Amino acid sequence: MEALHALGCEPRAEPQRPARSLRWSRESPDPCPRGVPPEVWAEDEPHVLLLLEPEEFVRGVLQLTQVRGPTCPVPWVTPESPARPHLAVIGLDAYLWSQKPSTQETQQPEHPAVTRAEVAVGWPEVEEALVRLQLWANVDVLLVASWQELSQHMCAFTKALAQRPFKQARESGAFPFCTSGRWAAGEQVARDGTGLRRAWWRQVKQFNRVSPAVADAIVSAFPSPRLLQQAYMACGTEQERLGLLADLPVKTGKGVPPRRVGPDLSRRVCLFLTTTDPDLLLDLGS
Repeated sequence: MEALHALGCEPRAEPQRPARSLRWSRESPDPCPRGVPPEVWAEDEPHVLLLLEPEEFVRGVLQLTQVRGPTCPVPWVTPESPARPHLAVIGLDAYLWSQKPSTQETQQPEHPAVTRAEVAVGWPEVEEALVRLQLWANVDVLLVASWQELSQHMCAFTKALAQRPFKQARESGAFPFCTSGRWAAGEQVARDGTGLRRAWWRQVKQFNRVSPAVADAIVSAFPSPRLLQQAYMACGTEQERLGLLADLPVKTGKGVPPRRVGPDLSRRVCLFLTTTDPDLLLDLGS
């Protein structure tokens, strides 16, 4: 509770079903932050974290490891629950070590069947159960050694859920890499356009077999992709568009024969900026 208060959240203790569970809810801010549409604050898939005692978790692991096939009923969660469950267990490692049979003393448990079942569960069975839960039931399990570790996870998870609307609104915008404060391939682009030429240079450099000198030649002739697109639109034939960049000179060092961009890269850049086929392969050898 103290960790969540320090994070700026408002935790409340209320009767819950199932017991020992934590549930998240988001409140829409009033007024809504500028630039963020109100619909992003709508409640998404609810999340519930269920805290299990080590003994309770071990009994469920024994059930899971006895199931064969792709069906994986979660022992601790009711199927009709609309929330996505997350499980947390504190002190499982210490519990498994304490349940190992001792060679020096023999215990007579009050319930032999239950104890033998729990003793039969070790880390191999736990790891098998974790894989089944993750792959077949989409349930993740948090294994921690103390309440401090659990509180750290709680704060990180709460912060991620709180930031989700901002991230969704930011990623859904057109060309998010051009907004102020965002980064594109390591280049900061301001709202006034400062940095766009460098970002365009790095984009050209991402083509296969493109050296910095070749990227310099293309960006020097066409300082932005928009200018290059306009040049393509001015071409009369498809062949002219494909070869528009082929004869651009490339600066080389002293004693090195003069070079040019070449028809292969010219064709690839043209297709990249003009094609409407999202599955088109730019490289002829692909």
